[in-house]
Amino acid sequence: MTTDPQPGIPRHLLAGVLLLCGAVMLQAGCESLEYRPMAAGREGEIIVVMDSARWGGPVGDAVREHVAPYLGTLPAPEREFGLRRLSMTGQGALDAIRAQKNVLIVAPLSDNTDEARFLKARLDSSSIAAVMGGDTAIISRRDLWRQRQQVMYVLGATDDDLVRALESQGEDVRYQFNTITRERMTREMFEKGRQPDLEQQMLDKHGFAVNMQHDWFTAIDTTLSDSTGFIWLRRVVSSESWRSLFLYYVDDFNPANLTPEWVQAARDRLSETWIHGNAGGYTTTDYRRDLTSENIDFKGRFAYETRGLWHMVFRDDDGEVKPFGMGGPFLNYTFYDEDTGRLYMLDGTVFAPGYDKREFLRQLEVISHTFRTAGDVAHPVP
Repeated sequence: MTTDPQPGIPRHLLAGVLLLCGAVMLQAGCESLEYRPMAAGREGEIIVVMDSARWGGPVGDAVREHVAPYLGTLPAPEREFGLRRLSMTGQGALDAIRAQKNVLIVAPLSDNTDEARFLKARLDSSSIAAVMGGDTAIISRRDLWRQRQQVMYVLGATDDDLVRALESQGEDVRYQFNTITRERMTREMFEKGRQPDLEQQMLDKHGFAVNMQHDWFTAIDTTLSDSTGFIWLRRVVSSESWRSLFLYYVDDFNPANLTPEWVQAARDRLSETWIHGNAGGYTTTDYRRDLTSENIDFKGRFAYETRGLWHMVFRDDDGEVKPFGMGGPFLNYTFYDEDTGRLYMLDGTVFAPGYDKREFLRQLEVISHTFRTAGDVAHPVP
């Protein structure tokens, strides 16, 4: 099933701001500017600070459903984030929480738990009164205790208020955790072992580039005509595990033609033409499973983000398409660049049977977001 939500407030405008449902404001903080260590913990994991009773009840259910829902576009169920509950009760508990990369603190202010007392201590009297009067808020704090850290407070007077806040703003919470996760992974993936020469060759030949990790290679690099080009980048761990990203562009493209249906048809056409298996066959979208398409802002450009599953197929002697047995998830960004009048498609695929796929796909998301044109390089955004 394809979904194409109506455009609303662009997600990128929500990053780094307070997400307020009422008039709640944090008390002015006094965080020092001295050196702090980097946040610790696993990527793709959120520490949920909550008492055990609520974790097993409606508030915990709301966190699981709206902050870390199951991804229907993966071969097996995986949540968008792993969730691990910690409590503030006990010696050293707060120190352990303060060290983590992603922290979500959830408690009703009407309660007397350690978590509720912690949140009330960070609000002035008027803010507490607003929450107790029915306002709710989800507040974002970057680098609160450590560098490269995202902490979020969920405020409400009662359990029902907390559920309501998570229902209305869970997508924004996910967006902010995803944003800082991608920023951290970009640093970690490209701190060493990049291939700047290959990146520069791509930029010189095609007018754009993405970052190349040390173990990626170029499988195909061709201009199909004066106005189109195709590049296939790969990382092959073994015959049983690999990741790839193809990049396709069309000059003088009419943006009015950019639709989810165009993206799907173009993706299948390019995959059939270029992405072949060693034993024959080619890859195509697996329409038997969920397929999502959402219009987003991709680095300042109107784009469609498409997620779903691919599988290997072949044509028999009668020309009928039949499954080949291989498959995995894919992630596709297709967008129009106004400065050059060019249509770009970035499409990443994962093949890793026996492994969870979410973090492999997140790596492809990171690589895709290193995309830049020659114009971006010449005139970087401040």
